[in-house]
Amino acid sequence: MTILYIHGLNGSLSAEKRTILEQYGTVISPSIDYHNIPNTIEWLYDTYKNKTIDVIIGSSMGGFTGFHLCKLMQKPALLFNPALTARSVEQQTPNTPSNNGNNISMVLGAKDTVVDPKGTLNFIGDHLNAEQPFDIKILPLLEHRIPVDVFDEMVDSFFF
Repeated sequence: MTILYIHGLNGSLSAEKRTILEQYGTVISPSIDYHNIPNTIEWLYDTYKNKTIDVIIGSSMGGFTGFHLCKLMQKPALLFNPALTARSVEQQTPNTPSNNGNNISMVLGAKDTVVDPKGTLNFIGDHLNAEQPFDIKILPLLEHRIPVDVFDEMVDSFFF
């Protein structure tokens, strides 16, 4: 299995989280400069469309990117606090299919002050498609940053 991990704005995949993901397969985690690549979704699609990618995982800005990329690539996705409604860095959003043919799982922190979970839920509500299955977990004490133990639990739940 090959996992494409998409980090958030000014972020990267930590060694601890990479180790967790490597239990499930090979991890690809490109370094993304969102400030200088305004078409990140298309750039990633062009880069990986002919490679074997089995699942997309993203966080925050990477969750926004992963949401659209998983539809283009027709892959399942696990998205942590995806910045679906507002971003501090503008990104071009390509036209994507209404569903990815797979499940989109989201983990939202009820105490997230960076990415408003209510805005994310409203976005999903406005874009509901009977053909697109969603699995949304709202963690009441979770803030924007995803602690390693929560990441481990949610990734394990996603794969099993």
